[in-house]
Amino acid sequence: MSQEQPRLQITIVPVTPFQQNASLVWCTQTKAAAVVDPGGDVDRLLAAIGQAEKDHGAHFGAIWLTHGHIDHAGGATELAETLTARRASGQRVPIIGPDQRDAFLLDRLPQSGLQFGMAGVRAVTPDRWLSEGDVLELGELQFNVLHCPGHTPGSVVLFNASNAFAFVGDVLFQGSVGRTDFDYGDPEALIAAIKTKLLPLGDDVTFLPGHGAASSIGAERRSNPFIR
Repeated sequence: MSQEQPRLQITIVPVTPFQQNASLVWCTQTKAAAVVDPGGDVDRLLAAIGQAEKDHGAHFGAIWLTHGHIDHAGGATELAETLTARRASGQRVPIIGPDQRDAFLLDRLPQSGLQFGMAGVRAVTPDRWLSEGDVLELGELQFNVLHCPGHTPGSVVLFNASNAFAFVGDVLFQGSVGRTDFDYGDPEALIAAIKTKLLPLGDDVTFLPGHGAASSIGAERRSNPFIR
């Protein structure tokens, strides 16, 4: 008899003026849950978290970041403190990721907030940095960490093989790729990461980008003009 693979469930919560796809993800077997890329609008995220707790029994024990841009990380510190305060045990809800090469972006989040009219944004100090080859566990789910620089130096992709699914941040989009026109951007590194790390995951892999609609590796391999 084949053993049923652990499943994941996702609720997408668009946040900030950039309409970034903040995500609530949990293991359907254990209900262990994490928040991926809480860029802001913490009250909206907390309402969605409360709904997931009520409707699905999810319990949120971590915050994961794919990279250090404000629309992905700007709400992480406030959310971590709020979720920690709600825990009876008082045990800290950790912020995990991205790669340490994005530390400079996380340090300057308050300045970025002022630049984009987002008040009260706080710097982020992760409890754990991520590196190529790390594995994040969420109940019975495992997410492999792929370092995919170019959009930012420390961008990571989180890939769950059992469900053929990946959180890709701003590395790859439906019909496009991440911006590299920052002073720290590297277009060659970005395309190399997509071709050598994401495309080999397989055409059946569905991915959720930081903005816009989900797509599949196969669809982008066939039609994305930046990587064909």
